[in-house]
Amino acid sequence: MPSQPQASVSNKDSLLTQEIQLLGRTLGHAIRAVHGEDTFAVVEKTRQLAVAFRRAEGADEAAGQAAKRALESLLDGLPIEQTLPMVRAFSYFSLLANIAEDRHQNRRRRAHRLAGSAPQVGSLQHAFATLAERQVAPEAIRAWFAQARVSPVLTAHPTEVQRKSVLDCERDIARALEQLARTDLLDEEREQADQMLTRSVLQLWMTAMLRLSRLRVIDEIENGLSFFRATFLPVLPRVMAGIASALGGVGEVPAFLRMGSWIGGDRDGNPFVTAEALREAVRRQSTAAFEHYLFEVHRLGAELSMTSRLIEPSAELRVLAARSQDASSHRQDEPYRQALVGVYARLAATLKALTGGEPVRRPESQLAPYADAAEFAADLRVIDASLRTHAGHALADGRLAHLLHAVRIFGFHLATLDLRQNSDVHEAVVSELLARARVADHYASMGEPQRVQLLLREWANPRPLAVPGEFYSEATLSELAIFRAAADINARFGADTLPHAIISKAQSVSDLLEVALLLKETGSLRATAAGPVPALRIIPLFETITDLRNCIGVMQEAFALPEFRRWIDAQDGLQEIMLGYSDSNKDGGYLTANWELYRAQTALAKLAGDSGVKIRLFHGRGGTVGRGGGPTFEAILAQPDGVSHAGLRLTEQGEVIAAKYADPEVGRRNLETLVSAALLANFPATRASEQESWWRAMEDLSERANAAYKALVFDTPAFNPFFRAATPIGEIAGLNIGSRPASRKASNSIADLRAIPWVFSWSQARLSIPGWYGFGSAVTAWLDHAADRPAALALLQAMYRDWPFFRTVLANLDMVLAKTDLAIARRYAGLAEAVPGGREVFETIEAEWHRTRDALFAITGAREFLADNPALARSIKNRFPYLDPLNHVQIELLRRYRAGQADERTKRAIHLTINGLAAGLRNSG
Repeated sequence: MPSQPQASVSNKDSLLTQEIQLLGRTLGHAIRAVHGEDTFAVVEKTRQLAVAFRRAEGADEAAGQAAKRALESLLDGLPIEQTLPMVRAFSYFSLLANIAEDRHQNRRRRAHRLAGSAPQVGSLQHAFATLAERQVAPEAIRAWFAQARVSPVLTAHPTEVQRKSVLDCERDIARALEQLARTDLLDEEREQADQMLTRSVLQLWMTAMLRLSRLRVIDEIENGLSFFRATFLPVLPRVMAGIASALGGVGEVPAFLRMGSWIGGDRDGNPFVTAEALREAVRRQSTAAFEHYLFEVHRLGAELSMTSRLIEPSAELRVLAARSQDASSHRQDEPYRQALVGVYARLAATLKALTGGEPVRRPESQLAPYADAAEFAADLRVIDASLRTHAGHALADGRLAHLLHAVRIFGFHLATLDLRQNSDVHEAVVSELLARARVADHYASMGEPQRVQLLLREWANPRPLAVPGEFYSEATLSELAIFRAAADINARFGADTLPHAIISKAQSVSDLLEVALLLKETGSLRATAAGPVPALRIIPLFETITDLRNCIGVMQEAFALPEFRRWIDAQDGLQEIMLGYSDSNKDGGYLTANWELYRAQTALAKLAGDSGVKIRLFHGRGGTVGRGGGPTFEAILAQPDGVSHAGLRLTEQGEVIAAKYADPEVGRRNLETLVSAALLANFPATRASEQESWWRAMEDLSERANAAYKALVFDTPAFNPFFRAATPIGEIAGLNIGSRPASRKASNSIADLRAIPWVFSWSQARLSIPGWYGFGSAVTAWLDHAADRPAALALLQAMYRDWPFFRTVLANLDMVLAKTDLAIARRYAGLAEAVPGGREVFETIEAEWHRTRDALFAITGAREFLADNPALARSIKNRFPYLDPLNHVQIELLRRYRAGQADERTKRAIHLTINGLAAGLRNSG
């Protein structure tokens, strides 16, 4: 392969094209080698016809239709033994294109910086430059860091499609491309890099895309930890070092940036998350942290080889060295190495004490374990301070500084692990405890005031509710075991390990008090001067439209309770509240969900000011726009004023974790973007000015959009049967891609279906109605009923121009529509031709799509999708030819499968198309 030119802004697209072509050729060689020329010929013919069809679209209708017919004829006649490698080929090509695009983004960013261009929006450089322009003092930024928390939270995903083995192959391919991009390679080095790429792509091709069995919770834990090892452990300290440098490099930056996880602690609808799974999740998290620390301390020992014959270490460092009990004669004049021998030994002892594990390298001496991570960090600070006494600043600012950042970020637990359970489960457990203790026989039938009174009385009663020797249901025993395990874990690993208890479907104050009572029952309490308080922060999750509208009333009532307020005061005066983007969307549609979330955030910010309680929002965002996804930077800046004072947490789910954090450089960019957005949102240039007319317009639009959405999804009898027939929802539920069931209950009700497979199914069918449906009807009706239609349209255009919230809503809607394809969706609708009323359902959806597109263009002034994001538009356009065959084959295979051809190969081929389309669209649910 010829040498590639240096990356620059002007040739950025050609480099991307070169890498995609190289990967395509290499994949073709692998297919030839494994399956022969005939299979490769089918794949190549399919590719050529799909590309010809897309190129002719809108330019040469006759040529496009001819290519389409030829493509359909080829694919419909394929036997299953040729279908499987064809589907795998297009699926893996999408994965390879993703690797090239990620590298391209890294290259562009680097080229901009090398060219001395203005810092890119979303970078730390841009954020700190902007804050300087706003005259925000470094001291103010440090003060915010000291009391804020910014935390991405990884969640297990019922539709996560990529196996860890596949992700490992992708990383190897990216490393091979990095080598080939160098211009200083010798011929033999280039040949070695070529061979590395060939081997890695061949390994990918020979690696199964699908799992043979459903993921276990333990598998999900390991998948999550792979991102810590590859990205978070090495990258977060670099991000913190960059922040410290931007603040002048003086003093430690508070460790405000922390990682969180739900994997192993999220019990909502997942019966496989048990007390044992929780303990194992923490043990494995802790082991990953210790492995990193032990490796870094060993490397530090190799670096800090200074002899006391040439330098004079501090007295504290000499004491640390003496404590190591290092008897090696070779290190008697190397105090830093002696000190690190002791640090390593104590780390190894701590690993053994907390997890039962052993380090890869045996320690040189046997010392007592560390009491906590702070004690470990204190030893590292002794080394740091000593280095700085004899001109060792450069040494202190390297690996040692990054290790110190890591210890403060990750502790001995790696990431905070949240507990989550549905309020219905808490209610059932408390009800059973109260009945068995002869306190209340009919708790579930009590009114809310009576419940609150009873729960507060039981909170104040020191005796436990559980009666020894009584019979309790398996569900109650399991929940109590979880809470007891949490108390034990926090006692061993520290209070930051399991600091949160999240209540799904929170609807009342009693939902909060029930969790407090369960914490008391299981010993998760913390002593204060004013009395015991819950050791975990109790966090309500408001999910549905109704719950979002009622959340202010619930929190006002809770804040008015002296006991609850005392709990908050004992937790730094802060209450965290989680908002659910997924279920609110499924419940009320895209526009209404976004508006109700915005209204709730605005009201919560006001409540914080009125009550004197700090509120931190936890955003339960999914990967797709239909579940609250979309660009993070714009979403954070589009929040109402005042909601970021205490920072924010947000979920990172499924394939989005891989897309954002599988590559360390991409991961660093996304972490910087998150921090930058949180900073800029907390220190805005001016307070947002929202006109009352904008709110009135949004109220009206939301009401109309909600009516249109509910009329289709909940009030049309044919809709559910159409959905079940026209999308692969049934087949997705059978795919081994998560430990959690696709539905909360054993029913076919849309209400019981989880939001993730709901969105996943529609994206596969290329309709994605959760990300746009109802907007067109709302705008059309609002304009039709306006007394002055031009003035009404001008108002919407002003809202788009001047209101970040409305602009972000439309930008995300624009992105979703760009990924839809009505022609392909129409073919999926053909799967529902036997559903009475199914044709009318699709015609309703199709008409709404056109209304939504026309409304979007009328407001934004655009004439095509993604007019202001040409890079994304180009990426989507280039992917479509490789998605079309997968959609076509999926439709044909669904027909065969549902007609009775339910053999294992057909089922596997369907699941392969699901994986491939998710990879190509870069989202699932």
